[in-house]
Amino acid sequence: MRRVLCLILMSLLCSVGFSQETYLIFEFMKVDNSQEAFYTETEDFWEKIHEQRVASGDIVGWDLWQLLPGGEDQGYQYLTVTIFNDPVKMMNAGAGIMESARMAYPDLSDEELTNRVNLAGGSRDLAVRLYLKVVDQANEDYEMKPGMIASFDLMKAKEGRYEDYEYAESETFKPYHQSIVESGEKGDWQLIRVLMPQGSEVYATHITVNMFDNWAQYLNSMEFDGGMTPDLQQKMNDGINTRDLKWIYMGTLLKAVRK
Repeated sequence: MRRVLCLILMSLLCSVGFSQETYLIFEFMKVDNSQEAFYTETEDFWEKIHEQRVASGDIVGWDLWQLLPGGEDQGYQYLTVTIFNDPVKMMNAGAGIMESARMAYPDLSDEELTNRVNLAGGSRDLAVRLYLKVVDQANEDYEMKPGMIASFDLMKAKEGRYEDYEYAESETFKPYHQSIVESGEKGDWQLIRVLMPQGSEVYATHITVNMFDNWAQYLNSMEFDGGMTPDLQQKMNDGINTRDLKWIYMGTLLKAVRK
């Protein structure tokens, strides 16, 4: 485990200055059924602030996803994703928010803005925050739009198999996903590494994300065999044995802020 932590720290430090790399903060939200309308108003309020953060260069983008199954006893109902091109900016994610809020709402006083920001917390329980890095991707040109669908597959690499797992995803599973993208049955696939938290008790070490234009494309992709061969099937089985698939959420993109 110490070796894994050292590798992750090195990944962070060695990435500074390479703006083409993508870093993410995932925030999984629990929202009571009675708070749905209040939560929607909260994210509408924050959307304008995130637009200013993008314009200022503090972040690259921000997304709001509604998750399925979504029941109160089935985990989380919403996910926000904040996108960075610099790990230092990710670690200082709170910097400049009030300045962006003033630009987004010039008619509100600082006291009113502070009250609105603090009030937002009452609409949801920010249950889990993850700091992540995108380490591989099938289609960098895919354009995400509200209404699209994605599966978020939470994976935990088995003890001692961390590097084996990432190798299997990039060398075996990525080409398979690329063939589905090229067939028009999928928009993109990403392998995302959890940078923090770390340790033996973490729920997931990685997340794979499969993106689709709509539910029809997602359902059609289930029928695609991708030229499966016995050799490829064996390699996939070997890759599957390097990790545990902990949970899958389906998400619908509700909001997306970009330049």
